[in-house]
Amino acid sequence: MSSGNVTLAVVVGVLFAGGSYLLLQRSLLRVVLGFVLIGHGANLVLLVAGGPAGPAPVVGEATPQEAADPLPQALAITAVVITLGVTALLLALADRSVTLRGDDDVPDAVEDALAVDTGRSGVEDDR
Repeated sequence: MSSGNVTLAVVVGVLFAGGSYLLLQRSLLRVVLGFVLIGHGANLVLLVAGGPAGPAPVVGEATPQEAADPLPQALAITAVVITLGVTALLLALADRSVTLRGDDDVPDAVEDALAVDTGRSGVEDDR
């Protein structure tokens, strides 16, 4: 494994760790940023999985053994488009939450608050 692959593996790990941390926050903007970080990490994983760069996979340009694999690049651009669409949706939902409630913090569910007040876990015992 070359030092470039190790560096990219560390960058991917940091992106996934930071994204996972942000996804667990109560603020919707942080959740959106966490989703974006995980999307960037997934794109890097796809590009690293494609292997080393090579000549373009065009008939007559190079032999099939030495040509670059176009599939990881196609998957990466698809992931970019999907991430962009989901990010736009999440930003719209966060904006709607700010408009309706005045902040972007996720409130506690009513059922969770009742379970804490009564000391019950919310699971009914049928015995």
